[in-house]
Amino acid sequence: MAEGNVSICEEKIYEQLYKSYADKIYKHLFYKYGDMEKAKDMVQDSFAQLWINCASVNFTSAKSFLYKVANNFSLNDVKHKKVVLNYEKSSNNSDRTYESPHYQMEEKEFMMRLEKAINNLKEGQREVFLLSRVEKKKYKEIAELLDITVKAVEKRMQQALINIKKTIPNI
Repeated sequence: MAEGNVSICEEKIYEQLYKSYADKIYKHLFYKYGDMEKAKDMVQDSFAQLWINCASVNFTSAKSFLYKVANNFSLNDVKHKKVVLNYEKSSNNSDRTYESPHYQMEEKEFMMRLEKAINNLKEGQREVFLLSRVEKKKYKEIAELLDITVKAVEKRMQQALINIKKTIPNI
């Protein structure tokens, strides 16, 4: 049987895909985001999506489907963390009524521009920036997670900051 005609909806084929890719996708997500439990959950969710869409996904494109779904789950998780952080910041500063509405509007606009600037970073720059600034990881920890050198982490962070400053002057 040609690979293109193999049905992912067959349990044996689905199990074969799981055995082939689950651990690799888990490691990819763990190294990228540094959260073992989230990585496990995202792998399970990715395979659940593959099962739901088994009739419309080709056997030959199953791997790319799984990685794309896993990556989308992880990006959505990062966006959710940003929302939670922003909410925590605003709720911790709920006694900010003394600040002018103009200042509050400028701050909100700045946060939107910053989020857009972060989203526009290249993937490597974005992950280093978020691991460093949001998760407060040291460069050495980031290097170990991403399996790169500390110099590479420094370079990515430098490029991330340069690109953010281009997008948001006077930062």
